[in-house]
Amino acid sequence: MRIATILLASLAAANPANPLWATELPKLSFQHHDWELACDNTRTCRAAGYHAEEGRNRPLSVLLERRAGPGQAFDVKLRLGDADDGIDLPATLAMQVDGRGLGTVELKDAESIGSLNASQAQALLRAVAGAGKVSWRAGGRTWTLSGKGASAVLLKMDEFQGRLGTPGAAMRKGSRPEQDVLPALPAPVVTAAPVAAGELAPLGKQEERILLATLRKTAGNEDCDDLAAIATGESKFAYAPLTSTTMLVSARCWRGAYNEGHGYWVANRKPPFAPALVTQSGTDYDKGVIGAAHKGRGIGDCWGHDEWVWDGRRFVHTASSTTGMCRGIAAGGGWTLPTLVSRRPAAGAR
Repeated sequence: MRIATILLASLAAANPANPLWATELPKLSFQHHDWELACDNTRTCRAAGYHAEEGRNRPLSVLLERRAGPGQAFDVKLRLGDADDGIDLPATLAMQVDGRGLGTVELKDAESIGSLNASQAQALLRAVAGAGKVSWRAGGRTWTLSGKGASAVLLKMDEFQGRLGTPGAAMRKGSRPEQDVLPALPAPVVTAAPVAAGELAPLGKQEERILLATLRKTAGNEDCDDLAAIATGESKFAYAPLTSTTMLVSARCWRGAYNEGHGYWVANRKPPFAPALVTQSGTDYDKGVIGAAHKGRGIGDCWGHDEWVWDGRRFVHTASSTTGMCRGIAAGGGWTLPTLVSRRPAAGAR
């Protein structure tokens, strides 16, 4: 499926020439059965678990977030699927682990998300790390969390954050000093540069032919099959100014059942165009920011998102995330699970 290829390859599109990305940033995506893990370049990890996919189970998901560094606790949230038999979701759930009551969880806002307290979070961790059963009840209905895949995901999280063998490890606790845990890393700072004002008129026919021929010969454009539509007049280039001498060129590269991707290139305004590829899976552009949003399946309950920001010389890959598994949790996805984050100073800030 094309979306899977996009999500796996997205981080590779970061420009290695930029000093922010000169060294490989830590990141991790992992999925096993009903659980998945996303760890970003600050070493923050987020694990999401779901109801069992087999059988008739009410949709729910939990999110276990843990920052890097010694002594960091889990922040655990619960979210119910918002399309459960057309019945209004409850505001309060009674939590049980192996049939033992553990108080209640309050669900807030229209998204039906609740936070587990420290004792509930620890009980959930112990249960899913072993063979325990975690469920929530309200109004005669039961939502059950699958533990299938949880131990493998938690082990990967411990390994990524350097917690294996420490007292704070989720899976393999030991006596190794907590201070040995890997520290958090700062999110890279990307300063967005203004782009030139105004609009660019389309190139003349001869210049467009030169540009098209250049793009077709450029290494890395093998996946832009729809460039052929430019030659036949079925599709067109779009242009946006970047500086007084450079522009952003875009054209559709591919189209699937419910996604399409556009190529974006930084090029000179006049020949020789010398185009430099940013991405072949973009979906929108606005004032120096290229975005990419792609559905995991047609109903739109799971998405992948990426962003590139113009820094005055090139577009820097600044964000990459998914919304979790396609499990019917919510339209637009259940969570934000990033593998790449950055900071952008506010306008005027130094």
